[in-house]
Amino acid sequence: MRGLSDQDMAALTPAERSEPRTPLPVRMVSSEEYRPVRQSSRQREAEIRLYALADAVAPRLGLSRRQFFQTASGMAAGFAALNGAFGPVFDVGTAEASTPELAQERADALSGQFIMDMHTHFLRDDTRLNGFVRLRESVRAEGWNPQLSSAGAQTIQDLKFDNYFKEIYLDSDTKIALISSAPSDIPEDWFLTNRQMAEAKAKVNSEAGSLRMMSHAIMTPGAPGWLEDLSAALDLRPDSVKGYTVGDNTHKETAQHPWRMDSDDTYRGYERMLAAGVTTVCVHKGLWGRAADRRFPELAPYADVRDVAQAARDWPQLNFVIYHSAYRLDDPEWALAEFERTGRIDWVTDLAEIPEKHGVTNVYGDLGQIFAQTLIAEPRMCAAIMGTLIRGLGVDRVCWGTDAVWTGSPQWQIEGLRRLEIPEDMRLAHGFAELGPADGAVKTAIFGGTNARLYGVDVSSAQRSVADDRFALIKSDYLAAGPQPSNRRYGFVARG
Repeated sequence: MRGLSDQDMAALTPAERSEPRTPLPVRMVSSEEYRPVRQSSRQREAEIRLYALADAVAPRLGLSRRQFFQTASGMAAGFAALNGAFGPVFDVGTAEASTPELAQERADALSGQFIMDMHTHFLRDDTRLNGFVRLRESVRAEGWNPQLSSAGAQTIQDLKFDNYFKEIYLDSDTKIALISSAPSDIPEDWFLTNRQMAEAKAKVNSEAGSLRMMSHAIMTPGAPGWLEDLSAALDLRPDSVKGYTVGDNTHKETAQHPWRMDSDDTYRGYERMLAAGVTTVCVHKGLWGRAADRRFPELAPYADVRDVAQAARDWPQLNFVIYHSAYRLDDPEWALAEFERTGRIDWVTDLAEIPEKHGVTNVYGDLGQIFAQTLIAEPRMCAAIMGTLIRGLGVDRVCWGTDAVWTGSPQWQIEGLRRLEIPEDMRLAHGFAELGPADGAVKTAIFGGTNARLYGVDVSSAQRSVADDRFALIKSDYLAAGPQPSNRRYGFVARG
């Protein structure tokens, strides 16, 4: 991937080599899509607090620090450490961090929660995206092994299906995942082709004996033959269609086909989607910093949400899910200061205001990377994002998606939303509603209710199906043998 320059890459290091095996990241982790922000002083304080908690509790339990971090208590300790460094944002007690039985009881009680993660990735077997391989050693790929990669060097295999299966279906409470991709003007550099996504969905659901995976088809408006390619992809019966308005997000420096959601050419694609019975359009927006404005000025106008409202007005039959909720990608500390000064979040607030300003009800916000990054880098910013989206779009139009596996298993993000609460001062100042308990109405809707409605999934039937399918049996055996979450991240962190 070439979203970053060689100079940018020189300042990064692979997360799985340099990062501690903590239950949640202690630094911002990114793919090569954008440059991660360096660890802040308060993140470092949270890291130190986490180690202190582990060193106080683990010996008493007869565990090493790493073993403690693999427990439910270790996860609770991670959020307790964030509270200590950033202030009380997460619902966690010191008893959970020191009493494994108490923490595990809570985890077991929530493990059946219906979670549809409609924003996940793995890479094709013949990937050429060598940025993910730099500084890694090559080892043999393993099969569908629940103990996969419990030790040893990490490689490009961790971004392929076998490890994806473990991180998503064994080490998280995710019930249904949607596999996505990213297009490129170089055909070999798509994460997955449309056919590979369709084949992955068929394989997973056949192996599971139930609905466990859904899939995108990728559209590339403006590229040669794109409408014919879209028609061929629609013949594969995708669950929704996704596109990147900046064009080739993998090779931005040579991207040739940026597009607008509200152009006549794109509208021809919408017509074909509706004819095929596909009514959900997912569009990557945001994750675009000011450095990208300077490097790619010709693409910058396509990265924000200026084209969303018109498309939503013209196509009320379609639902438009804006990935990453168009977050501008600023330093989270700076972004929080700006929010506290102005009450606005670049591009996220613009997205959230579309329904009221334009009288539409078919615009949705996906969380994606913005939840993962702000959760650990500036939890109050994460709370502000959630409050802004829910206030503007409505809780029934905020969608759960984690962008896993770039940041490892999504379980720490799931725990993050379960425990997150918008601070009272922020609620009073900005008219935000409470997020409520882990299994309350708001979080239940975000985790699965909204996505289920969008994708025509009956929650009760799906819950019954996944409770005793083959994946559930594999997970039961895995847990009985003693789960071994890797606590690895697979992207890059800033040096220093």
